[in-house]
Amino acid sequence: MSPFPSSAPRADAWRHLRVTTEDGIATVTLARPEKLNALTFGAYADLRDLLAQLSRERSVRALVLAGEGRGFCSGGDVDEIIGATLSMDTAQLLDFNRMTGQVVRAIRECPFPVIAAVHGVAAGAGAVLALASDFRVADPSARFAFLFTKVGLSGGDMGAAYLLPRVVGLGHATRLLMLGEAVRAPEAERIGLISELTDEGHANTRAAELARRLADGPALALAQTKALLTAELDMPLAASVELDASTQALLMKGEDYAEFHAAFTEKRPPKWQGR
Repeated sequence: MSPFPSSAPRADAWRHLRVTTEDGIATVTLARPEKLNALTFGAYADLRDLLAQLSRERSVRALVLAGEGRGFCSGGDVDEIIGATLSMDTAQLLDFNRMTGQVVRAIRECPFPVIAAVHGVAAGAGAVLALASDFRVADPSARFAFLFTKVGLSGGDMGAAYLLPRVVGLGHATRLLMLGEAVRAPEAERIGLISELTDEGHANTRAAELARRLADGPALALAQTKALLTAELDMPLAASVELDASTQALLMKGEDYAEFHAAFTEKRPPKWQGR
């Protein structure tokens, strides 16, 4: 994402999310616990714009995405989204579906790692938000359900048909997207959908610890690693190794690379600057 600002003012408050930042870590909480954090049009738009703003400012080095209450996110609100879309025309529906995809792109393209802290249900769009994150830290109560076919829509919503086979393989992705059945934490860990399974009730704590570790690391190197993981999914090998070579050559001119050598020589931990 571009670091160059437009004329639009910076937002300090987000109506549909609870956002805190501290020492390079942003915590974004879906905070509609009475609705299992069901998403609204405003929540999607806030996520899209927040990620763009944080990407421009380059002050955040890791982000934790969490849900308040009994679950992570139950997907799109049945009344406020599903009910509302029934009266929309095709152009409006296309605008809405493009916006949901923009949120997933923003998660994949922001220059910092995103960690989903999952407990309870992660269903529909909530499952895709977790899927798009770089890490999924979950406790034993977590269950993932890609419910789109159960409401009469394609299972390939918000990039799920692109991302899920690359995370769990085509066979598992076909089953999850076509049947829409819930996958509980033990199976999700077995098929690779969960990055780390924690003790009961510890997903948020462990996600915060992982965010701290990442935020304390070489930010530019991590950003470029994330960018390459996304960009090279569809590249032939020759293009991938050329992109790797160009990226490494640029990073070798960075301050962090020289700092590693100095720290190694002086037998001390490196002081990463993200430059």
